[in-house]
Amino acid sequence: MSNYFVHDSAFVDEGAKIGDGTKIWHGAHIMPTAVIGKNCVIGQNCFVAGVIGDGCRIQNNVNVYEGVELADYVFCGPNMTFTNDLNPRAKYPKNRNFVKTVVGQGATIGAASVIVCGIKIGKGSMIGAGSVVTKDVPDNALVYGNPAKVKAFVDEYGEKIK
Repeated sequence: MSNYFVHDSAFVDEGAKIGDGTKIWHGAHIMPTAVIGKNCVIGQNCFVAGVIGDGCRIQNNVNVYEGVELADYVFCGPNMTFTNDLNPRAKYPKNRNFVKTVVGQGATIGAASVIVCGIKIGKGSMIGAGSVVTKDVPDNALVYGNPAKVKAFVDEYGEKIK
């Protein structure tokens, strides 16, 4: 008996670890390597193979690949994406040797952003919609653009610090 919800159209592979109170919606695919914390929401058409902390909100069409680790209370906006390979080549598979990306507690990643692997996104930081993040993001930084740059700092509610 599980204490989490999985929509009838979602797939949860054997071996995946899912915390109590989590909801997995339409068309999501949770891989055997996935670890999902308590009270998370995994939106429609998401793919999860990485590690997701407690209380995270993963909006529709987000891929959390193996090698990606989200701390507690991370928000991933719709259609944003992580990467896990700095030099992908179809002819030369990596055999699961992926580049690690870590997202700190309470960080927010805006819709349609791209996170290049191998970086750390600081706790409480905010990434603006459509950004391409290629470098580490400091704690509580507001970054946006292509490439994303620090524009300000925010408090725990996401309000700019004056």
